[in-house]
Amino acid sequence: MTTKRGLITDSFKVVKKARRGGERERKPTPPPPQEGPETGTVREEELQKLRQFDLDWRFGPCTGIGRLQRWERAKLHGLNPPEEIRYLLLQTHTDPEYNLSLWSGYPL
Repeated sequence: MTTKRGLITDSFKVVKKARRGGERERKPTPPPPQEGPETGTVREEELQKLRQFDLDWRFGPCTGIGRLQRWERAKLHGLNPPEEIRYLLLQTHTDPEYNLSLWSGYPL
């Protein structure tokens, strides 16, 4: 006795989904909103410096602690953190994007 094995489509009904909205006219996506020519560039450079500070393990771990606290702890232990980072953090102390470390979004 041999049984003939068919295709999977022999057992299940083939259902084709209709396209959403049918034929649509494609519109180009608008460019992202631009900030001032200097504002966006300076901000990105500053945030990049802070990310590099977060990734530099010479100044100790940065999880569960703010950037300024980490800087102060490194200074207390004689690790010579960059003064530029402290100055930047003190200038932007109200902006959480500046104060929170790169790893702040991850649970401990």
